[in-house]
Amino acid sequence: MSTAKSEVKRVTVHTLKNMKKKGEKISMLTAYDFSLASVIDAAGIDIILVGDSASNVMAGHETTLPITLDHMIYHAQSVIRGVKRALVVVDLPFGTYQGNSLKALDSAIRIMKESGAHAVKLEGGEEIAESIKRILSAGIPVMGHLGLTPQSIYKFGTYKVRAKEDEEANKLLQDAMLLDDIGCFGVVLEKIPALLSKEVSESIGMPTIGIGGGPHCDGQVLVLHDVIGLTKEFNPRFLRRYLNLYEDIKAATERYINDVKSGDFPNENEQY
Repeated sequence: MSTAKSEVKRVTVHTLKNMKKKGEKISMLTAYDFSLASVIDAAGIDIILVGDSASNVMAGHETTLPITLDHMIYHAQSVIRGVKRALVVVDLPFGTYQGNSLKALDSAIRIMKESGAHAVKLEGGEEIAESIKRILSAGIPVMGHLGLTPQSIYKFGTYKVRAKEDEEANKLLQDAMLLDDIGCFGVVLEKIPALLSKEVSESIGMPTIGIGGGPHCDGQVLVLHDVIGLTKEFNPRFLRRYLNLYEDIKAATERYINDVKSGDFPNENEQY
């Protein structure tokens, strides 16, 4: 049992800030449905991200771009029903906040009112500062996301490590400090050099959550379906699999098929 789980009844943005101050690492996973959210919440996860990665792992899209605000609200509603302890953060999907701060506020308000979630997450730095400020002005907690930002994949043209060159690294650091000054409660640092993550984490007051950002971040996040092995072909360096459910579920299904076809299921104890 984690220290956080035993001491905290409900994780809040203030809990996370105190964890950083005390040097306690923050755990974060994605979830998109009631059942799995219930399990990881009971295990003591600190933050559940209802990620736009649902576009990939739940709907089978190549990118995160197709998922809509209505889809995100549906997934968030499902997750919230299964959560008693974790802070639930919901991604604002592509097209709901870029370039229009009023639309960003409307999108964030819909998520908070219709799902009951606790915070939203946006990708980008200075270019979306006005959207973040407007959302924060409504009392809605905001988490940032810098480095590899999947909603901008067609701009980058690749999923390779970001901010390896000085110019991009300096901009990322400045963006992180800006998000901190504006009032974000945390920032995801995706697929950037570990030493840059260390510099960012030591330069800002809000917690940093790494995904491919190395060990110096204040916490870590992974996609749950990757962690438990429901995905099979996605194998980046930063991923550690704790289960291999793809093969386990496949094998169980094969046994079920055989039992049905052989007449072994249902047996005498499995009928009325």
